[in-house]
Amino acid sequence: MASNKERMLRGEPYFGNDPQLDAERRRCRRLTDRLNAASADDGPQIARILGELLGSFGEGAYVRPPFQCDYGSNIAIGAGTFVNFGAIVLDCATVTIGEDVQIASAVQLLTATHPLEEGPRRAGWESAQPIAIGDGAWLGGGVIVCPGVSVGAGAVVGAGSVVTRDVPAGHLAYGNPCRVVRDLRER
Repeated sequence: MASNKERMLRGEPYFGNDPQLDAERRRCRRLTDRLNAASADDGPQIARILGELLGSFGEGAYVRPPFQCDYGSNIAIGAGTFVNFGAIVLDCATVTIGEDVQIASAVQLLTATHPLEEGPRRAGWESAQPIAIGDGAWLGGGVIVCPGVSVGAGAVVGAGSVVTRDVPAGHLAYGNPCRVVRDLRER
């Protein structure tokens, strides 16, 4: 039988209170505590912590603390990407952030989900779906990206949007729920 971690990463129902997952979340918490306590003047220390915390961290990328995540190891951040203050990434599934992405303050990338039925939810079942943010995308302040959503390359998501469906590459989208407004590649 698959471990809860294997089930989690495959998007299958799993128990989040599994001892292995608890240990990995504690490791993550220790690293995010160090990251969030680092001096703003110590860029090399911040980069070292992020390199240890995240699955991959591209050259010239920067995450401005405070930053919170569940595991860290399921997050890939591409080169030249900027993540502003207060980002929350629930990375129970993979979160792939491309190159040269701009993520404004208080953005939430939430892969975690729970059963709608009360019984399984009370029993502790969870699941997760991956999130992908394409190269050159821009997420405005306070954007929430829901489980299983992709934001295409060069797309712009307006501040305060709740993204429940994929946003195609090169499009502007905003609102709650977020809706595609126009193709940015057309004049």
